[in-house]
Amino acid sequence: MSRPTVRVLALLELLQSGGIRTVAELADRLGVDGRTVRRYVDHLIDLDVPVEAVRGRYGGYRLAAGYRLPPLMLSDDEALAALLGLLVGLRTGLTTADTASGTAAAKIRRVLPERLARRLDAVLESLAFTAPPGGFAHPDAEVLLTVADAVRHRRPLSIRYTDRNGRRGERLLHAYGIVAHSGRWYVTGADPAIGEDRTFRLDRVAGARVLPGSFETPDGLDPARRVLSGFATAEYRYEVTLRIRGTVEHVRARLPAAVAVVEEPARAAGAEPEAEPWLCVELRVEALDWLPPVLASLDRPFVIERPDELRDLVIAFADRLLSRARQA
Repeated sequence: MSRPTVRVLALLELLQSGGIRTVAELADRLGVDGRTVRRYVDHLIDLDVPVEAVRGRYGGYRLAAGYRLPPLMLSDDEALAALLGLLVGLRTGLTTADTASGTAAAKIRRVLPERLARRLDAVLESLAFTAPPGGFAHPDAEVLLTVADAVRHRRPLSIRYTDRNGRRGERLLHAYGIVAHSGRWYVTGADPAIGEDRTFRLDRVAGARVLPGSFETPDGLDPARRVLSGFATAEYRYEVTLRIRGTVEHVRARLPAAVAVVEEPARAAGAEPEAEPWLCVELRVEALDWLPPVLASLDRPFVIERPDELRDLVIAFADRLLSRARQA
């Protein structure tokens, strides 16, 4: 490819990044003079690329609004970043459709220089994932787009949902936001029929449709925090209440926001905060057997307020550790 052709393509790339580009700026970026920039613009116009001249003190060139751009031109690093993002999304379950992600990755992979492809292979071989490929169910792409449209325009939403017990039904939702957490996609919002907040897994939504009307979202809304607190306060078999002496950061390292609610004690006005206060920690869980080793790993004083079954499990766990430590 000749040098002028490369510069014409570079000019198109600068213009398609948006906004008005002055002749001086373009000349500096391309390493040519202003007269050459105007000649390159004429080349683009000859190729039916609608470049507009903007007059005035801050004038220059821009692409016409609504112009459908030709295929993206990516540098080696940009192509590598795009392909790596697609492949990592597939491996971790964050992409919405295997077919679309796979074909897009294949198209980029085919045009990569061999040396760049080898770099990518080396990166992928060095990566590890906490979940195996295909370990999570993906939401339907049309469902995801419909829900996102309802969130953006604050429109009521009707979804066909299957809960964890296999029960199917139609749900009405004022959707506040979409959250990706631990390889799954969730939509959170309010159920106007019962006046309560709800969170639904998108891969369990068989269909979604936007309804007439609109709604207002609460001030200061944080959808991600809402989803995490919903996990921590959901209805499960056991309600656990602990008092742990330590910092919130130390407790959160073992019991994150999606698992537990951590509250600091009230402090009298003017009193200095304790370095390691007694924190109130509440959990709702289906099983208790994973908690004794977590409490041991905290290495902080703790009191079990409820349930008694957890206290028995902790004592049994401590006895096993003591017995094994004494073995020759």
